[in-house]
Amino acid sequence: MDELDLLKKDWKKQDASYPELSYNEIYKLIHKKSSSIVKWIFIICIVELLFWSGLNLLVPEKYLEIYDKFNLRTFLYVTQVIHYSIVFIFIYLFYKNYKAISVTETTNLLMQKIIKTRKTVNYYVYYNIALYVLLSVIVNFIMFSNPETMIEALNPNNKINVSGAKFLNIMLIAQIIALVVIIGLLWIYYRIIYGILLKRLNRNYKELETLEF
Repeated sequence: MDELDLLKKDWKKQDASYPELSYNEIYKLIHKKSSSIVKWIFIICIVELLFWSGLNLLVPEKYLEIYDKFNLRTFLYVTQVIHYSIVFIFIYLFYKNYKAISVTETTNLLMQKIIKTRKTVNYYVYYNIALYVLLSVIVNFIMFSNPETMIEALNPNNKINVSGAKFLNIMLIAQIIALVVIIGLLWIYYRIIYGILLKRLNRNYKELETLEF
């Protein structure tokens, strides 16, 4: 039982002569918890950006040279710039939601800000997963549309002693499996990290609904 539950329990035991004070105490606690949750969403989003940016810097140049053979490097750089721009927009929206909740003074308005924050988080999660799927499909379509170049880039000098057709089939199956696994891992990550925060935020919303009646 957390601080809010204890406070509600005490509130129910109090005499009717102090309802306003008890209501305000509970509202302030919900307000504080909601503000803290949204702040953590904002912080986690920034940490994710720093993590993926750092990871990109560690990608070996030799690995990127493969994309040069398919004339994909420019496309990937442009996509990356657009992606980071969109992520910065989400970070701004999370910060804006945090500031808005921090200064909210009425129950109805706080409930509206919580709903808005939940929508923003869901859009952010769906965007990241959809982007990965879209980029994977585009890149693989281009690569498999140039089978000779793909075999030359990924199986030089026939290091894997298989026919070209069989190698392409192996790569196709491997890419599909990798796509499914990575999407699954991303979904699990977002469900755990953001799911927990949204669940707590949703609980705060329901507590506010209770206060309204």
